[in-house]
Amino acid sequence: MSYNVIEKFVSIDGEGPSAGELATFIRFSGCDLRCFWCDTSYSWDGSVRPDVMSADEICDYTEKTGVNNLTLTGGEPLIQPHIDVLISKLLEIKRLTIRIETHGGVDIAPFKVQFPHEYVQFVVDYKLPDSKMESKMCESNLRVVKAHDTYKFVIASALDLQRSIDIVLHTDLTNRCQVYFSPVASLVDPRDIVVAMVDNKLNGVKLQLQLHKYIWPKDMRGV
Repeated sequence: MSYNVIEKFVSIDGEGPSAGELATFIRFSGCDLRCFWCDTSYSWDGSVRPDVMSADEICDYTEKTGVNNLTLTGGEPLIQPHIDVLISKLLEIKRLTIRIETHGGVDIAPFKVQFPHEYVQFVVDYKLPDSKMESKMCESNLRVVKAHDTYKFVIASALDLQRSIDIVLHTDLTNRCQVYFSPVASLVDPRDIVVAMVDNKLNGVKLQLQLHKYIWPKDMRGV
C-alpha cells in the first residue's frame, strides 16, 4: 500500500486536546471539499508534489521520531485509499496516541467500529455556513463521537458563531465529546466568542487559538 504524503514533520500540536505538546504530523494530499478559508490548500491544489510512501515507511518515520502523539491530517486522511491498513500498522507502535483530523464530510462510524481504542481519536470539523461546505457535512458524526474524540467549529462570522451554538446545544455535544470553538484569524475577534460562551452558558466548550500561528508566520509550513 502506498500513500501520497505532502509533508511530514515534528512540532508542537497547535490546537485540540494535545495543544502545546509534541506531535508527529503526517499530511496527506487530496481533499474533496473547498472551504473558502482553507489554510492548507497546498495539500490539494497541485502546487506541491507529494512523496509516495508505503505504510512501512510512514510507520518507520513515526517510530524514529520518538514522539507519542501522531496526527494524521491533510487534505483529508479518511479519503486516502487503504487508510485503515495504515492505521492498523501504526497501532503496532504501542506508545502512540493517533489523532485523525477529518473535515466532517466522511462518515466516521465504520472507522469507530474498526478502531474502538481510546488511543485512536477523531478530531472532527463541522463546516459552518461561511465555509460554503456545510451541505457536505455528515450529520451522523455528531452522534457517534465519544469522550476521547473532539468536535471543532471554525468560526468566520457572527452567523457561524450562532450556528455553532445551536448545534452544540441541540445535540448535547459537550456531553458526547470535547468541543472547541476556533476563530478564523483576522475575521473574528475571539472576545466575541467569549461573550457568546458566557451569554449561552456554554459549559464544556473551549475557545481555541492556533498556537503555531502565534509562534511562526501564518504561511510557514512544516511547523
